[in-house]
Amino acid sequence: MKKYLLAGVAAVTGMTMSGAALADIVIATAGPMTGQYASFGAQMKAGAEQAVADINAAGGVNGEMLVLEVGDDACDPKQAVAVANQMVGKGVVFMAGHFCSGSSIPASAVYAEEGIVQISPASTNPKFTDERPGPGTYRVCGRDDQQGQVAGEYLASEFKDKNIAIIQDKTAYGKGLADATKAVMNAAGKDEVLYEAFTAGEKDYTALVSKLKSENVDVLYVGGYHTEAGLIKRQMVDQGMETILVSGDALVTDEYWSITGPAGEGTLMTFSPDPRKNAEAAPVVKALEDAGKTAEGYALYTYAAIQAFAQAASTAGSTDYEELVGALNDGEFSTVLGSLSFDDKGDVTLPGYVWYEWKDGNYDYK
Repeated sequence: MKKYLLAGVAAVTGMTMSGAALADIVIATAGPMTGQYASFGAQMKAGAEQAVADINAAGGVNGEMLVLEVGDDACDPKQAVAVANQMVGKGVVFMAGHFCSGSSIPASAVYAEEGIVQISPASTNPKFTDERPGPGTYRVCGRDDQQGQVAGEYLASEFKDKNIAIIQDKTAYGKGLADATKAVMNAAGKDEVLYEAFTAGEKDYTALVSKLKSENVDVLYVGGYHTEAGLIKRQMVDQGMETILVSGDALVTDEYWSITGPAGEGTLMTFSPDPRKNAEAAPVVKALEDAGKTAEGYALYTYAAIQAFAQAASTAGSTDYEELVGALNDGEFSTVLGSLSFDDKGDVTLPGYVWYEWKDGNYDYK
């Protein structure tokens, strides 16, 4: 009802919303545009802006232009809900977000209640789709149980004679990924010498590193984000440790190396196949890089989320919630990630996770 009232007011007054003409379609992206994970927000914003520019240059969606709103949730659950409600007020019909699972999950309840389709480019916690509050909740990234399967099996087979520790930052993403990895590794017959939680946002992990050193940890699996992982890796090297750090997709930012420097050499991480290497993505990558923007990490995932929305809206001939959901459920979409569709839960049908290694300041396939 709120959306209909807003539409009615706009029609009577002839005024614009967020600078958009009445015929425009308002969409959004939201993530950590500020704070310690802002490099991921920059990835999402770059991908979203490029997608909107390219779609509008090609004629828009059903003859209407896309207008982009950008929300900053700082990866904070309460702020994410506030952003979601702000987007409702702006008349948004689609959300390409959020980034952190801890933000996407509570925000999804707002979008479901208000009839706004949400496709997350990056939220990997299984609960996001397993317990989704409505049929319009999707993601174009993988899941932590898939990522944990790959990581757990690898740790058990490649480091079976090594001392492995698992730590996590108590977030929905970090704990979920660490626990999934631990379960698979343990089932494969390998036990960790230490399982520990740590607090995100701190600068000094000396006590934790000393504990790892006392346990003679050879391999450290980190369920968490690049800032803390980078600091822990650097501080392990400072204490003379040669421990291999292993983590997940939250290390897909050049900022990780900015934190570690050469100490980050040999870090291993799981991530989906690098979309920058897809032929379909080449023009987009070039456009982003020519503009001095990043194409790494989740930039292209955000671009793909908007592509899927736009193609579904074109198929449906509408941005009506139910019609969009029907088109997303039934369609196959051509994107920079490749051809994709969604299963009954809203999870994407794309290749799973592969291994990367940090070398000389860059990450590439192992």
